[in-house]
Amino acid sequence: MYKVGELIFYGGTGVCRVEGIEERREKGVSRPYYVLKPTCQDGTIYIPVDTKVYMRPVISREEAERIIDAIPGIKAEAIQERSFTQLAARYEQLIAGHDCESLVRLVMSIHAKKQYAESHGRKFGQIDARYMKRAESLLYGELSAALGLEYDKVQPYIARRVSEMKS
Repeated sequence: MYKVGELIFYGGTGVCRVEGIEERREKGVSRPYYVLKPTCQDGTIYIPVDTKVYMRPVISREEAERIIDAIPGIKAEAIQERSFTQLAARYEQLIAGHDCESLVRLVMSIHAKKQYAESHGRKFGQIDARYMKRAESLLYGELSAALGLEYDKVQPYIARRVSEMKS
């Protein structure tokens, strides 16, 4: 069971702070619920402690640094699928892995696809744009929590570290 004040990664929402644990009654049955506050969006989530929704502790600072240090060695390849439905399903599959390495690969892959489209005078796809934004939000949210940085400082931090490693 997670403790009040702890940062966790929750399902498709991303990083949340456990604000409390309270008993709630549903259909005549009382059971404990987490009260979660997402760190990168508004709102409050009430979820049973024994939910099937994916939850895990936020990665450590060391793990975040290791992931960032691995970025220069990742070869980004654009994901191509025959239909928009298949493309969305493939992106969902990668996001559903709930790990930063998959999110880094996904962001880099979609970014490579965007660069290719722009360099050939083509439009960047809406599905690609939507999933890139979602993957970046989940990735930067977790790295923000792990590194103790503000959300908007994560991308420049990554760029600086990667640049330093290349020089």
